[in-house]
Amino acid sequence: MQREPISEEVNQVAKQIVDAAFNVHSALGAGLLESVYEVCLEYELTKRGLRVERQLVLPVIYDNIKLEAGFRIDLLVNQCVIIELKAVETLLPVHTAQVITYLKLSKHRLGLLINFNVPLIKEGIKRIVL
Repeated sequence: MQREPISEEVNQVAKQIVDAAFNVHSALGAGLLESVYEVCLEYELTKRGLRVERQLVLPVIYDNIKLEAGFRIDLLVNQCVIIELKAVETLLPVHTAQVITYLKLSKHRLGLLINFNVPLIKEGIKRIVL
């Protein structure tokens, strides 16, 4: 099934996120806790005028019932881009699977998996599209 391309508006939000992640990483470097990067990235995005929701509960719909399954989106920006943050030595396939799951459950199409524990932030950003 062919899907519509990601809209220019959503791509612009993603570009702002990547730039903000670059600023945070440049200021803080690698080696901190994920939670530190999360609050700093939230601040940087909000400073740019973007709407950011942090630790957003993501329920599972099963048998037409909303169930709390413990899923939380790290950051949802402008109601269109999911950000999953990591501060790990290496991104694993399970991290990508986590973002794909969040995209499916939330019905959003674009996610950014960002690992701040890298020498160069561009090496730590993975774009995931459904």
